[in-house]
Amino acid sequence: MKIGFISTSVIPSSTANSIQVMKVVHAHRSLDQSVRLWVPDFEQAEWDMLAEQYGLSKPFEVAWLPFTPSRKQYDFCWRAVRAAVDWGADVIYTWSLQAAVFGLLQKQPILMEFHDYPMGRIGPALFRALMRISGKKLILSTTHALAQGLEKRYRIKIPPGQLQIAPNGCDLERYALLPDPRQARRELGLEEKFTVGYSGHFYAGRGMDLLTAIAIALPDVNFLWVGGKPEDVQPWRQALEQQDIRNVTITGFVPNSRLPQYQAAADVLVMPYGTRIAGSSGGDIAAVINPMKMFDYLAAGRALVASEIPVFREVLHEGIALFCPPEQAEAWVAAIASLRDDPHKRQRISAQAKQEAAKYSWARRAQNTLNQLEKLLQ
Repeated sequence: MKIGFISTSVIPSSTANSIQVMKVVHAHRSLDQSVRLWVPDFEQAEWDMLAEQYGLSKPFEVAWLPFTPSRKQYDFCWRAVRAAVDWGADVIYTWSLQAAVFGLLQKQPILMEFHDYPMGRIGPALFRALMRISGKKLILSTTHALAQGLEKRYRIKIPPGQLQIAPNGCDLERYALLPDPRQARRELGLEEKFTVGYSGHFYAGRGMDLLTAIAIALPDVNFLWVGGKPEDVQPWRQALEQQDIRNVTITGFVPNSRLPQYQAAADVLVMPYGTRIAGSSGGDIAAVINPMKMFDYLAAGRALVASEIPVFREVLHEGIALFCPPEQAEAWVAAIASLRDDPHKRQRISAQAKQEAAKYSWARRAQNTLNQLEKLLQ
């Protein structure tokens, strides 16, 4: 199958949406599909750099197309759809409502992937147009909550054959032979202490204030914060220094290719999300969020502590995670201390998490999508 992927993400970049796009395209390429990705020409990169930044192994073509900023990338989406048609794509797979609508108008089969509700003044109108225009279409939602919310908010019913619930995934092969926490810490030059790890951005709602409070309450535990943009990381470095907090290590951005080793250095991995969670494009995504770190954490085979947020229950359960009320530091301190003080409990949760991760590989996700696309195209 020839799949033309169209995304408005900045590639290369460290944003979660760009990582997710590259993982999805790579998974389909790894299943021996013919793929090509079109993105706006913000900045270009050679394959070796993309492979390092995004943790990829099988090359695929990325095409950067020009756009006019004042046109809100509508011109890019039109060019990308036309390029996909000229290339002979059997289906256009996109994260952009503009591209999805343009594709349907060009009589192309469309897969539109949603991670959040349509945004801005035009987003809802584009979504209604997408659902109204006739043609072959598949709606992919990363959570049941989002799919149900789309139907309720826009008073539509997505036919079962046109809907796929597809949580994000992980690269199981990159997590298959990880060192144990002690060895990983030695290899990374980290202090040998019980370690709690966090990876991801430092946006509002990610729980950095909560992690700071936990670090103060558990001075005998090391905290490893991996990731973050420089402009987001620096204020936290300063805050930790001003409060004389010495048991937190902030690495800054780490390429995805190296991320598993840093996650392996933790005895416990945490998802301390707040009740309101800002996405990379703003808004509040707490009701529908499906963070990629959740699947990486499972694949790393470490005990997980997560905020009690309803949508997380679509993937997590008590056998593979401890749940704590968002923003209640005392509960988090008690949960982490219980795992620190009970190695058997920690090992049991870790083993179950590793086993659960097998359900959520990027390759398995892509194969499920291909199965539905084949039915769509019949």
